[in-house]
Order: sequence, then structure tokens, then C-alpha cells
Amino acid sequence: MTPPAPTLSNNVHIVTQDPIMLQLLATAERIAKTSITVVVTGQSGTGKELLARYVHHHSERRKSPFIAVNCGALHEDLLASELFGHEKGAFTGANKAKQGLFQSANGGTLLLDEVGEMSEQMQIKLLRVIQEREVQPVGSTKTIPIDVRIIAATHRDLQAQVKAKQFRQDLYYRLNVIELNLPPLNQRLGDAPLLAQYFLKQHTQQMQHTVDLITPKAMSALTRYQYPGNIRELSNIIERGVALSTSNTLTEHTLPDHIHQHSAGKQPSAQLQTLAEREQEYIGFVLEKCNNNKKKAAEILGIDRVSLWRKLKTDNYLTRIK
Repeated sequence: MTPPAPTLSNNVHIVTQDPIMLQLLATAERIAKTSITVVVTGQSGTGKELLARYVHHHSERRKSPFIAVNCGALHEDLLASELFGHEKGAFTGANKAKQGLFQSANGGTLLLDEVGEMSEQMQIKLLRVIQEREVQPVGSTKTIPIDVRIIAATHRDLQAQVKAKQFRQDLYYRLNVIELNLPPLNQRLGDAPLLAQYFLKQHTQQMQHTVDLITPKAMSALTRYQYPGNIRELSNIIERGVALSTSNTLTEHTLPDHIHQHSAGKQPSAQLQTLAEREQEYIGFVLEKCNNNKKKAAEILGIDRVSLWRKLKTDNYLTRIK
């Protein structure tokens, strides 16, 4: 059985064959049909904004705006102005009235990224918006009704922040109606070959540099590495490899040194078995892309046709390609 095609949602691509991820996406599709608030959690680089877009594009709001704002990147006063808007003369430099992001996202979805970085005063203001479904621009005495689905995202443990009195409990329960937790890449390394191929295609198109093959040695190194930077790090590694490649093949020599150092370390027997399984998946993936052309597949894999035939004769491979 070859790996399934990437899961797509309009222009939102989530590439996975991992059972936990597939279950997570199924949950995301179900809740997308409602307007309940959602919290997307996970380490930095796991794709929290992408999952939020996935929810939006599976909802009835998909034809309306999806807007994301990083709450940790803005000072409290500037964040209030960005979210709620302001009137002319509300503060120094406010030379004209400005519509806030809640209004801009009306009918659609607003992603509050890194919501755990909000100050206490901003948390109070956000809580009021959620409760009343209206915003009050800075410097105004009037309120404006809104119809916005809120998705919050954070790499922090909000429950721990609540216990530490760093995050309001009432706001936490308002936001966390449903939590979607993204696993780190080192817990779904079976997706590494699919993601590597996806990023290879993406970055070659952006750079207009044809690199369409990844050697088995390079792929083996990519499937052993633990990715502290998660999917974002894998994307950067492939981008670097494409930039350094002098042919149409991404080799192990184009990978960063720390990838080689990790791959050279001793692996426990259980991990070696896992790598053997990943090799099977990768060969199946290549065969599928080559329409089962074994000559072309052998060229991509960097092995001769006899070696490929020997691999295909094993029970595991025969089971996979039937």
C-alpha cells in the first residue's frame, strides 16, 4: 500500500498519512461546520496557522476573510488598535479613523496567534468582545456588532498559565471550547518523506530550479533527525538543499552538518525497524509517482533495477504493492 495523497482543502495543503493527524483533521472538519471557538496548540513550527486555515476553509465562512494576527508581536496599545480599530485623534499619530481586524474579518475567521502572550488588560477586553459579540474602537463611545469566528493559537500551556494566574480562567474557558493539539514532527516521522517531497516541489517552483529527486541516503538522514524546529525546520532544510544542489538531485551532501551528525549516531533496534518500514513507504511512494515504472524508480532511488527487484520480492513489499 503506497502512502495516500496529501489532504487538501482548497488552497490549504496538509500533508500527512499519520493516523493521529488524520484523526485530528477529521475532528477539525466536523467542528468547522459550527461557529464555536477553537484553541490550536502545539510547539512552534508545527503548523498551527495552517490548521486554523484548514478549519476556516472547511466552514461556511470560507468565502469570507481569514485574518491572522500575532498577539505576541504587538504592544498592548497597538494590539488594541489593530483588533478593535480607533477613531481619529484617539491617540498621538491617529490622523484618521481605522477599522479593526475584528471588523475586517466580519463574517469570517480571526486567528489570534500566540494568545498566551496577551496582557491582562487585553485579555479582559477580548473576553468582553467574545461575550457581547461587539467591539468598541479606541477613542469611541459606540460599539459595533461583529460576526467573527475566533480561533486562538499558542505554543504555551494555557492551563498552566491559568494556575499561575498569568491567563484569565474565564477567558480560557471561553476560548477552549475545542482544543486541537498538533503533535511535533518527531512524533510523526513517517510523514517526513511526504513532507520532504512536498517542500521539494514547493521550493523548486519558487526558485525556478529543477530539483525533483531525493537520494535514499538523504531521505534516510531526513527520517532519522528529530526536528526541534518541527515542520518549519524541515521546510528550511529542503529549501537549503535546493539552493545548494548543482543537479536535479538533492543529495546528503546538501544537508546541514547537524543532520549528518544525528544520523551517524547509533540507533536502537526498534528505530532501525522503523527506518526499514519508512524505506518501504518511500519506495512505494516513488513507484506510485513513476506509475510503477521500475526503471525510472530505480534511477530516483539511486539503485540498479536488480536491487530494486530484490527489494520488491520480499513479503513486505509484495504486500504493499498488490
